[in-house]
Amino acid sequence: MAYGRAEAKTDDIGDSVSRVLLVDDHDVLRAGTRQVLETSTEIVVVGEAEDGLRAITMVEDLEPDVVLIDIRLPDRNGIDVARQLAISHPSTRVVIFSAYDDFAFVRAALGVGVVGYLLKTMSRDDLVKAVVEAGRGTTVLAPALSELLARQRTLRARNRQPALTRREEEVVELVAQGLTNRAIADRLGVSVRTAEGHLNHARSKLGVESRTELVRLVLRYGAVSVAQASETEP
Repeated sequence: MAYGRAEAKTDDIGDSVSRVLLVDDHDVLRAGTRQVLETSTEIVVVGEAEDGLRAITMVEDLEPDVVLIDIRLPDRNGIDVARQLAISHPSTRVVIFSAYDDFAFVRAALGVGVVGYLLKTMSRDDLVKAVVEAGRGTTVLAPALSELLARQRTLRARNRQPALTRREEEVVELVAQGLTNRAIADRLGVSVRTAEGHLNHARSKLGVESRTELVRLVLRYGAVSVAQASETEP
């Protein structure tokens, strides 16, 4: 169990202070992040977890305001944890804290309802400010990601693609996440043949011949909207 040293004192925390749970499988990184965050009088780290299952259990016990979670965890990815918490604890604000600035990860995370996506390369001041704002209910993005999303919106406007059906969008999103046709069919509850049919229609509309080209198109232009499904495994 990786409960933080502040846990026993949470009853004394004022309403203006954000109670934060850190989730990362690297002890040193958690310790460093905790040290940075607690330089702010508006943040108290109430606990630490090393994997997704422990994180979910600790949210039940500690009811933090903010969960700051990595994408890569030993037992599951942070986006899956965020999706589950959005259902079981909708008042808890989940913020991804990752080394990955891949546009697909950002879109998948935002698609499951996280309130932020921050990068481990951010400055200490920017990190603290972002976590404080997340605790207040503001959506926060690392500065580099805000610029990336702005560029993607511009590129998408300049490169309008034929409209896909909702099912085609879902299939394309799952392809971009690396799932096989069989895994896509299982996820959507359809036959492999049906999944392949949706994929072929999407490829035809988007003018691409291979799965690789399709993934590149999604990453470059944000060609489809975010589906409420993600099994991203970096």
